[in-house]
Amino acid sequence: MIPLRDAIPSKTFPVINILIIVANGLAFIWQLSLGPSLKEAFLLYGIVPVRYSDPSLSVQFTMFEQVFPFITSMFLHGGFLHILGNMWFLYIFGDNIEDRLGHFRYLLFYFVTGVAAGLVHLYTNWGSQIPTIGASGAISGIMGAYLLLYPRSRILTLIPIFFFFQFVEIPAFIFLGYWLLIQLFSASLTPKNVGGIAFWAHIGGFIAGLILVKIFDVIPKMGIGKDFRHYTERRTTPRLQTILPRSFTEELNLYGEIRILIGGITHHRIMFQQWNRIEGSSKNVIPVPIFIGKIQSRF
Repeated sequence: MIPLRDAIPSKTFPVINILIIVANGLAFIWQLSLGPSLKEAFLLYGIVPVRYSDPSLSVQFTMFEQVFPFITSMFLHGGFLHILGNMWFLYIFGDNIEDRLGHFRYLLFYFVTGVAAGLVHLYTNWGSQIPTIGASGAISGIMGAYLLLYPRSRILTLIPIFFFFQFVEIPAFIFLGYWLLIQLFSASLTPKNVGGIAFWAHIGGFIAGLILVKIFDVIPKMGIGKDFRHYTERRTTPRLQTILPRSFTEELNLYGEIRILIGGITHHRIMFQQWNRIEGSSKNVIPVPIFIGKIQSRF
C-alpha cells in the first residue's frame, strides 16, 4: 500500500519537515559523489553494532565518534528507492506532527525517536558487522505519533493488484496498524545479524513515537517557537479539500462539509444539497441539483 495523502491539512507550513527532506537529499547527493569510498562512509557514519559490542574495537573510538552515528545514520540511504520511500512517508505524515508539536519540538522529537530506533536495532543485532543507515527509524516514530494523535484520519492509498491500481481511503489506524503488523511479522522471520531491512528499528521507532508524543505535547513551547509559528501560519485554505458526502436511505439529501480559513480563523460552511431523482426510464436515474442551503460560521 502506498499512501498518497492524508485528509488533515496542517495549519502551518512544515518548515522543519521540508528542511529534513532537503538535508537527506543533499546527503544522498554527497553519497553519490563518494564513488568507491561510499562503503567506508557507511562504516564510519552508520550504526555498526560490533563497534559497541567488541571491546577491542570500541576502545579505538572516542565517545563522540560512538554517539555521532546515531544522528548521521538518519541522513544516509542505500539507494534511490530507499530515500524516495522514506522521504515520501515523512512528507505525508510529518507535517501534521510538526503542526501539533511546533517546529522546534518536532525537530527534537524526530531525533529522539530516531536515536531510540537505533538503540533498539543495536540491542537486537548485537555483534553485527553490517552498518545500518536510513531515516526510517525516525519516520516510524512520526508514524507512531500520527496513529496516537489522528487515528481516525483518512489516508488516500494506492493499492496495486497485479496490473490494476485501486485508490482507497483507509482510516489511519487501519493503515498504520497494518504497517506495524507487517514489521512485526517480518522481524520474526528475519535472522539476526543479516543485511536487509532493519525491521526492529522500525518497531522501536514506532513504539517510541507512540510513547513520547504525548510527553512532547505537554512540554511548554519556547518563546522563539511561538514567534516563528506566527510566520509559518498558512494564510489561505488548502487548494485540494476532501469532501465526503453522506446520504441516508430514507431521504434524497447529500450532506458534506467545507472548511474555510478566513483571517486565520476557521469557519464552517455546511452544505445541504438535495437531489431530485428524475426517472427517464427503468434503467436511467438522473440526479438534478435543486438547491444549496444553510451556511453556519463561527466568528
